[in-house]
Amino acid sequence: MELNYGIIGTGAIGGFYGGFLAKSGKEVNFLFNSDFQHVKENGLKIDSSTGNFHLKQVNAYNKSEDMPKCDVVFVCLKTTTNHILKEMLPSVMHKNSVIIMIQNGLGIEKKLAKEFPDTSIAGGLAFVASSKIDKGHIAHYDYGSLTLGFYQKANDEVLNQVSIDLNNAGIECNCVEDLNLARWKKLLWNIPFNGVCVVLNAKTKELVSNEESRKLVSDLMYEVVEAANHCGAPLKTDAIDEMIDSTFKMKPYAPSMKLDFDFKRPMEIEAIYSNPVQEAKEAGYDMKVTSTIEKQLYFIQETYK
Repeated sequence: MELNYGIIGTGAIGGFYGGFLAKSGKEVNFLFNSDFQHVKENGLKIDSSTGNFHLKQVNAYNKSEDMPKCDVVFVCLKTTTNHILKEMLPSVMHKNSVIIMIQNGLGIEKKLAKEFPDTSIAGGLAFVASSKIDKGHIAHYDYGSLTLGFYQKANDEVLNQVSIDLNNAGIECNCVEDLNLARWKKLLWNIPFNGVCVVLNAKTKELVSNEESRKLVSDLMYEVVEAANHCGAPLKTDAIDEMIDSTFKMKPYAPSMKLDFDFKRPMEIEAIYSNPVQEAKEAGYDMKVTSTIEKQLYFIQETYK
């Protein structure tokens, strides 16, 4: 099966995964915002721990309505801009298109499904350290795997082909049956590291190198495990030490929320903090420490003004 791809949001995530697919020879159509003209003229650069490359010719667009219909659409925008998807997605979809939400947090697919009840919608969990360092220039520091799972209207044939295409492109990708479990497993990293890096104005390595902040990270992780189990996602605590150790071995890294804070952009507080806190509360569990970080983040964001 030959698939063509659309990338909505060509930043650190969309540029990374879309770039590898394009390098492997797949048809990939990239939607850009401010980088459009630069990429049209100069192409897309990926500096990767697995080898640098430069895509000199890129299918670049600055309007979704100019893009072709795509079999698979990766949504790689920040969740703070998801309100634009209602108008943006129809022009890049045909009746059998699969939308894959490669975003952080919880409740993302549920919200999109209200707007597109008859569309195949999947979630994507990226475990990758990457950032956009300049116009049309993505830096990949570490890891890179992607986990995919359906939320509604499953089309396993297409999702399996996406996984094959990504693996052939050099990206470790696997499909799972339980998207809810996969999202909570990603929150096991996102909840402690994204928010605490902002609150303490630190990078990941600093958090796990200091005894007190490492304890805070651990406490948050145990709370996420408990919340996940209340919400039907059987996470186990044995993943905690492994995740902290792998973060310690990573190059010092500023997570996406820390970069948003640094550049005074809206942070993904609702998707990564508020939605899990609310879902856990409805399931009878109070995420007290997470809720404290959530409130601190909203306060910090208010100081932008």
